[in-house]
Amino acid sequence: MSLHVLQHPLAGHLLAELRNKVTRPTEFRRATNQLTTLLAIEATRDLRVRTETIETPMQATEARVLDQAIAVVPVLRAGLGMLAPFTELFPEVAVGYIGLERCEETAVARRYYQKLPNLSGKFALCIDPMLATGGSASQAISFIKEAGASRVIMVCIVAAPEGVEALTKHHPDVEIYSAALDEKLDERKYILPGLGDFGDRLFATP
Repeated sequence: MSLHVLQHPLAGHLLAELRNKVTRPTEFRRATNQLTTLLAIEATRDLRVRTETIETPMQATEARVLDQAIAVVPVLRAGLGMLAPFTELFPEVAVGYIGLERCEETAVARRYYQKLPNLSGKFALCIDPMLATGGSASQAISFIKEAGASRVIMVCIVAAPEGVEALTKHHPDVEIYSAALDEKLDERKYILPGLGDFGDRLFATP
């Protein structure tokens, strides 16, 4: 299966904070940052490495170092809340942006902005907190592939079964990393139990 759900106890604790409707924006941002750090580590566990000889203060030794170019592409605007852990963990990461806006009546997303770096041969991570219908993620990943990424990983905080199914159908080669697989979508295509509108809660907008 292409879905990987975090099992670490801390992930569940942080997710509970995000789900809680009384969590304030400051706490929401902190929990998002910490939970994304766990997701980023898990999603990059099989990055390519090479062996180098380095000098410790005591002697020479063999060490493993990263040997793969990485890119991260947040889906605007909510994906911005997940960006910082990737740039902190991987300072040389290339960053792109894709703006997708969902129509409330049809739940279909339209692209209004795109700025991608050279993705040729890069390991690319598409980040968006909510994998609901899978439509936005599928579109974003298509754009990332068109830009030349050699491999694409989807990283989200909460996923709905419908979104996982849709993304797997359109991009069977893309693995999904999430902190939770929720129950279903409601009639408005919102995730249940979910955590509300992620962007609004992150940026303290109505």
